[in-house]
Amino acid sequence: MLKLSKRLQKIADYVSMGSRVADIGSDHAMLPVYLLQSNRCPSAIAGELNRGPFEAAKKQSADAGLTSRLTVRQGDGLNVLISGEADTVTIAGMGGSLMSDILEAGFTAGKLEGVTELVLQPNVGEELVRQWLLKHHWFLKAESILEEDGKIYEVLHAVRSDDAVSRNSELYDGHFLALNLETDLLFKVLMQMGPYLLRDPQPALFKKWRHELNKLERICESLAGSDLAESAVKREQFLAEMHVIKEVLQCLRTDNP
Repeated sequence: MLKLSKRLQKIADYVSMGSRVADIGSDHAMLPVYLLQSNRCPSAIAGELNRGPFEAAKKQSADAGLTSRLTVRQGDGLNVLISGEADTVTIAGMGGSLMSDILEAGFTAGKLEGVTELVLQPNVGEELVRQWLLKHHWFLKAESILEEDGKIYEVLHAVRSDDAVSRNSELYDGHFLALNLETDLLFKVLMQMGPYLLRDPQPALFKKWRHELNKLERICESLAGSDLAESAVKREQFLAEMHVIKEVLQCLRTDNP
């Protein structure tokens, strides 16, 4: 059986047993091949835009003897799908902005009809994906953060739910942080840093945001050398953002020694 990286294994673990999966931006189709080999899924679709990875995915499918169960298609985003032929959609290894655009285009075109589960791994811009899920009434059921080969990844698991609005309202209630912040700012913190990740903080979470603080600090130092009024405004905004992040991390350390 194909062995996956920690990142892909976490995505695979979130896929519901017995679901028909469509892996968008599948690259070499390692994820769907594993899901089929492990009998987690009865069938799979691998979608890839670029010719090289598309051909590599076809070869991977053939080499694994899975061509009868794994369909490899070349196309842009969710356009490779026919409505109703997948239960689970996985998208991984791209920015949150692009991922949100793919989901929005697929939603508009009706490609998500019949899909009950999304497993998403944005490389950056995770808050944009959480915003899309919230806007379209998907319930964020779980999320994970992990480090592999010096990089930190977040994996989001969302499901359709009739009571998604009420469940999301409870999920994004940030009062558990016990911080003296306005409601809107608390909501922004949870959207940015992850509601589950903040409830169960792992070492990778602290590492990620310490790195982010270092980046913001360097930006502020650069802006301090500018005489432009806009630079001063931006610097104050970044300093305020840094202050909130530090407050949150300190709160987490206090609650979780």
